[in-house]
Amino acid sequence: MIPRSISNRLLAAAVAASVTAGIAGCAVNPVTGKKELSLMSQGQEVALGEQQYPQAQQTQGGEYLIDPALQSYVSRVGQKLAKVSDQPQLPYEFVVLNNSTPNAWALPGGKIAVNRGLLVLLEDEAELAAVLGHEIVHAAARHSAAAMSQQQILGAGMAILGATTQNTGYGDLISLGSQFGGSAYIAKYGRDNELESDQYGMKYMVAAGYDPYGAVRLQKKFVELSKGKQAGGLEALFASHPPSQARVDANIKHAKKLPGGTANRSQYQQAIGQLKRDADAYKSYDDALAAVKNKQYDRALTLTRKAQQQQPKEAAFYALEGDLLAHKKQYQSALNSYETAVQKNPSLFSNWLMRGMLNAELKNYTAAERDLQRSTRYLDTPHAHYYLGQVYEQQGNTQNALSQYQIAAKSSGDIATKAQARVQALSNKG
Repeated sequence: MIPRSISNRLLAAAVAASVTAGIAGCAVNPVTGKKELSLMSQGQEVALGEQQYPQAQQTQGGEYLIDPALQSYVSRVGQKLAKVSDQPQLPYEFVVLNNSTPNAWALPGGKIAVNRGLLVLLEDEAELAAVLGHEIVHAAARHSAAAMSQQQILGAGMAILGATTQNTGYGDLISLGSQFGGSAYIAKYGRDNELESDQYGMKYMVAAGYDPYGAVRLQKKFVELSKGKQAGGLEALFASHPPSQARVDANIKHAKKLPGGTANRSQYQQAIGQLKRDADAYKSYDDALAAVKNKQYDRALTLTRKAQQQQPKEAAFYALEGDLLAHKKQYQSALNSYETAVQKNPSLFSNWLMRGMLNAELKNYTAAERDLQRSTRYLDTPHAHYYLGQVYEQQGNTQNALSQYQIAAKSSGDIATKAQARVQALSNKG
């Protein structure tokens, strides 16, 4: 759901600039010093990351809000590593996302995210530093830009990997809010990029005072998890950062050459204390999502309400309740749930989008227009435009309705088909 227009424009501009200059598009890797293919300037790369970072966060569940201190902690560790990187001038940012999928990713220009689902698998600050240092190298070494450039040259389009395994289906009211998934522009890195990020990430770890064996422990853990029952839940992480015994061996070999450092286990365990205390609540929530996939809606509702009792501050639990009540066509009760979700997290587009759709269903058109417009401030979706078209059409404002439908019609999938039908119908009336 992240618009690709800006990335395509930046790449097209870079390609044009390279052709105009009559060069092959080579650039020096700031980390290794090697010449590599790059059709994107660093300025374009930073602009791309700046534009996509907030959008990517929105489609991955938004910021984790229950414990702001954890956000600050992860950012401090990340900035500590960024300062000793080969590209300390990049505008690095670090965020913890409210997502159970164990994953971490980096966008061009140093925009890095780690899911709460990965944090609970780590044991100490050195392991966190290994995760963040690895992602910093991807940004500092411009791996994303190189991957994008390579794909552009091959005519294969962007090298994109969905950072979640959820679908972006909008057929029913159910799954619109809590289960909204999306894809970040995260390149699928090759073996050389991964080994490079491990090696230089360990260099940054040592420079920042961390135990380099944290990277060894991290890779050992991922190799074991890839063989176990939890592997299915780690698909997103393993797809973008495939673990292997070869990586473990390489990390051990490299760590032996490096000085020691701190692991900071107690500090890390204290930092994730709230996540650990809420483990049962998120387990109930994840079980509810699994029940939805199996069409066990009553069971899902029971589990969702159990999660609310276990952690009443989490907006996602009320959003899922709203989805389930909407599925039962209990629209007023669903709206009440989304009122709570918006109150607890007013910075997530899907809460506003779903509340707007429910207000439209209940013919609260003024409120629906407000909510749908508000959702587009956080993430501009074709669904918001389609339902705004519905609202305006019901109010007899054909011109505004047609304008909104035309925007939605430019997208793809079921919502585009519906919008195209309304465009044709209104155009025929005119």
